[in-house]
Amino acid sequence: MKARKWLAVTAVALAATAGLVGCSSKTSAGSASTLNFTEDKGWDYKPLSSASQKDIDLSLKTSTYSNEDQFQAFVKQSLRTPKAPDLFTWHTGSQLQQLVSQGLVADTSSIWKTAVSKGWVSQSIEDMYTVDGKQYCVPLEVDYWGMYYNKKLFAQYNLQPPTTWTEMMTDAATLKSHGVTPFYSQDGDPWAFVWYMLTMAGTNLNEYNQLNAGKASYTDADVKSAMNIWLGMLKKGYFSDPGSKTPTQTVFKDGGAAMQPFGTWYPGTLSKVSFQPGSDWGLFPIPAVTLQDGKTPVAVETAPVCVTAKSANKTAALKYSQWLMSPAAQSTWSKAQGILPYNPDATAANSTLQDFGKQVTDSSKYVTYLRYYEAAPQPVLTAALNNFTGFMTSPGDPTKYLKSIQSTSAQYWASSK
Repeated sequence: MKARKWLAVTAVALAATAGLVGCSSKTSAGSASTLNFTEDKGWDYKPLSSASQKDIDLSLKTSTYSNEDQFQAFVKQSLRTPKAPDLFTWHTGSQLQQLVSQGLVADTSSIWKTAVSKGWVSQSIEDMYTVDGKQYCVPLEVDYWGMYYNKKLFAQYNLQPPTTWTEMMTDAATLKSHGVTPFYSQDGDPWAFVWYMLTMAGTNLNEYNQLNAGKASYTDADVKSAMNIWLGMLKKGYFSDPGSKTPTQTVFKDGGAAMQPFGTWYPGTLSKVSFQPGSDWGLFPIPAVTLQDGKTPVAVETAPVCVTAKSANKTAALKYSQWLMSPAAQSTWSKAQGILPYNPDATAANSTLQDFGKQVTDSSKYVTYLRYYEAAPQPVLTAALNNFTGFMTSPGDPTKYLKSIQSTSAQYWASSK
């Protein structure tokens, strides 16, 4: 979930160094009362720390890295030393697998067993935290991707939230005919992947997953077909300027794009410009181009919090991890951040999110998949972001861009065997 922090109106940039992450505070009895927590999101954890202090007598001392490369380097170097944090934010997918293979993160399987049995989290989310049959880390939040829409613009042109891809394209055509840009788009890191992900998973979810596992090629016909759907939208002028540096929330509020695809963390960003749920914006599940086994795919991103395997305070850190999944913790975090809690027993920040959450967690109608930013191996992701940016800024036959991504993908998976 690295991408979310790019939307913050005011970046939090505490200077974090190894010296900031020493041993945790101790009580006279020798048990940890404060856990050192290193993170890369720049979020406000004070409400969470206050709640945990009250509930389980554990608080957080937070150190923040605003530079992702520095954060990654610190974590990978410190986890083997006494300077390691007790808790730290990380990523699922290949980046989690890397730390697990090196024995650097603690096993949380028992925590997951309890949480799943209580219905606090779904099996599909547990799968994202599973490496070789065991679970590692826990989610601070789980965010489902949907389409945010400007309610004033929809009302002005008598539009209703679409339930199919065809209806969404009809809405887009109507908006465009009135001089309104239908969709938000941005190039570069981190957002260049979005419309590839939505069209690829929305036409062939199995192919999407196979690509991310190195079992399919970016030059396959189904991938080119999905890219051509995106190309058609580009040629019709359905997207905002991908190179614009105007903050997304400002574009949305000012009517610069009637619809924006983002995760359920986005309301916290919109609140910073006083753009409110219900009155100003709504949210609907993004329709599939083609239903996948009768279901609509929904992208999921998640923010893991991990326990250092060799932490002197591992027992306390695991206790904190279990609390993070509870209704109390999730309600606190939802209220503080204005987001959707993944625990169904928690209270959402607003009814718009609550209703959306009930929709997309209905497994009879929706199927979740891991967001491309986490699903793709890092070298492949980097190549893809560069090529998708080129595709957006110079729309045309996608073949050369897909060949370039496939070249990197083939090299990566060959070296991983």
